[in-house]
Amino acid sequence: MTPVILLAAEKKSAEVTDWAARVGWLVGLALFIALVYWLMREGWKWRGTLQGDLPELPSAPDEPGEARLTMSGRYHGSTTAGQWLDRIVAHGLGTRSRVELTLTDAGLDVVRPGAADFFVPAAQLREARLDKGIAGKVLTEGGLLVVTWAHGDRLIDSGFRSDRAAEHTEWVEALNLMINKTEGAR
Repeated sequence: MTPVILLAAEKKSAEVTDWAARVGWLVGLALFIALVYWLMREGWKWRGTLQGDLPELPSAPDEPGEARLTMSGRYHGSTTAGQWLDRIVAHGLGTRSRVELTLTDAGLDVVRPGAADFFVPAAQLREARLDKGIAGKVLTEGGLLVVTWAHGDRLIDSGFRSDRAAEHTEWVEALNLMINKTEGAR
């Protein structure tokens, strides 16, 4: 036989796509993704329930005083102090959002559009530092302003990133100066 005839004899028709099997796999995959999402959501709610002993967040006083520093940027969440992966979700502290920070003599006012605002009184501030990460967010070294503060019987680290990262050093210095003055007055 000639090579052309051999090639023609070996050709087969294309296999027919089994659409029922494909649709079944896609529906199964969609259900699996929905289940994973639902389990993550339930885990988030359970974490909030476990942290239910956390007192309500303080709100800003009517007259907080003159602003020493202001900053706009992002709030990346709060964790148990020293444990950068132990996210705190109670009272909306786990919700990432835009943020407007204002430092006054009374304390640190955290205004978060679309999320719960809170206020950290000057007496509750413990430390400010530059860090590279907090639960769910890792940046370059010094890319995150982390403020440690006391709330109830817990120490909390809250992570902020300014729209202008050069401001971070000024914030750390101002906060630590305020903390040292407050501790000296106690």
